[in-house]
Amino acid sequence: MNKESYKKELYFLQVELVKFQKSVIEKGQKVCILLEGRDAAGKDGTIKRFREHLSPREARTVALGAPSDREKDAWYFQRYVPHLPVAGEIVFFNRSWYNRAGVERVMQFCQKRDYHNFMNEVGGFEHLLTQAGLVFFKYYLDISKQEQKRRLRARRENPLKQWKISPIDEKAQAMWDAYSEARDAMFVKTSFVYAPWYIVHSDNKRTARINAIKHFLNHVDYKGKNGDVLIYDPSVVFEFDPACYEQDMVAS
Repeated sequence: MNKESYKKELYFLQVELVKFQKSVIEKGQKVCILLEGRDAAGKDGTIKRFREHLSPREARTVALGAPSDREKDAWYFQRYVPHLPVAGEIVFFNRSWYNRAGVERVMQFCQKRDYHNFMNEVGGFEHLLTQAGLVFFKYYLDISKQEQKRRLRARRENPLKQWKISPIDEKAQAMWDAYSEARDAMFVKTSFVYAPWYIVHSDNKRTARINAIKHFLNHVDYKGKNGDVLIYDPSVVFEFDPACYEQDMVAS
């Protein structure tokens, strides 16, 4: 996708997002969009394009740091609950409670029992969210090993992206297989009928952003919806299906 086509499509999609937010505010809906993915998969950039022209009073991003000692001793989901949307709000989680199924498992930041407890409890937690009326979406941005390597190198070389560098990033490539195993276990155990995982192939940032927005808008209702601009590529964004999931993004 060239830059001109990208900007043109993005403009029309952001107009649709503004329509959607207006509907959310009018109806008092609660919208929660959760983005997970490998390091450098494009979560920040995707959220930026979703939110770029939305009212900042009713749209916000949650990106929590490491838990405090007090939070470590609390119920695991407790630190996330205060950040959930209220009526008329759209909330984006840039990483979420699924840290426990990914980086915490791989880097051994939690005990095995904590991981297993999470995997057993998360379905009930998300069922409560959907039963409470949340419009709830989970996206996992996936990239190839080669593309991740290129993006991590670009971070190190770009002085404007120094804030994105972390010690965990340095281990992303070395522990690629462990992250793949954790990701696949997460998909299998936590893609629910009421809260499925949607996978976004993200080697091409522009294509990934456009199709993620189209997919989301395709699956929600709002006044003045223009379906003609919301046709997404199902090879770029698709629902996890254990029967036919292909790990073509896991490059050797």
